[in-house]
Amino acid sequence: MPFIEKDEDIKKILEESKIVAVVGISPKPEKPAYFVSEVVKRYGFKMYFINPVYAGKEILGEKVLASFEEIPEEIDIVDVFRNPSAIPEIAEEAKKKGFKTFWFQPGTLNEEVANKLSEEGYNVIKNKCMKVECIRLLEGRKNG
Repeated sequence: MPFIEKDEDIKKILEESKIVAVVGISPKPEKPAYFVSEVVKRYGFKMYFINPVYAGKEILGEKVLASFEEIPEEIDIVDVFRNPSAIPEIAEEAKKKGFKTFWFQPGTLNEEVANKLSEEGYNVIKNKCMKVECIRLLEGRKNG
């Protein structure tokens, strides 16, 4: 798959996706992983939060999981809030679980991993905020 950049392609992915795995969730409201997830959840996505540091705790009404293995269903979007150096391991774990789109939030891009995922047939969205794209492209879908 090519890198997904056009609005109509991003909108289609958002409209067809139901399950989002957020990697690097934080309980701190001032952190992007928290406030982006809070807004994305309002658009009707089922959210799974992954962060071994907070595993078992509840953030935004969801139990935090330690790894992808704990997610009981197929993942549509992997939304990443981690340092680019952590991305190779995250991508490998995500591939074992299975997903359709790997979403690099701004500041998380690992170009080598992005290229590899794209070559392997995954959708890849780079340096776009999922919250911003939901607000721009899915305004009619918002649930509160």
